[in-house]
Amino acid sequence: MGDLLIEFVSRLLTRSLNDPRLASVTLTGTDVRPDLKHATLYFTVRDGEATGDEALLGLRAATGFIRNRIAADLKLRFVPDLEFVHDEAPDRARRIEDLLGQVRSKA
Repeated sequence: MGDLLIEFVSRLLTRSLNDPRLASVTLTGTDVRPDLKHATLYFTVRDGEATGDEALLGLRAATGFIRNRIAADLKLRFVPDLEFVHDEAPDRARRIEDLLGQVRSKA
């Protein structure tokens, strides 16, 4: 179910939503409850584009539209409540790589 949600919502982000805050959003993962009533979708934002906070506001504003499209197009018995969370793991990994690079250059 998580993979289906990522694929479907990603297509909506690129084809159906014209919010500039969402132009640089990439979905990175999901956590879906076993009862399918709640799904957390994790996202990142490309560097130099909208901030994670701006993208989160855009995603929250689009949540009703996204849920309606899920209900209409995927014909699920339950449409999960959607929660969007900025995935900071890539940013942390990049920061660690930068710090390691600095240590290597000093050695």
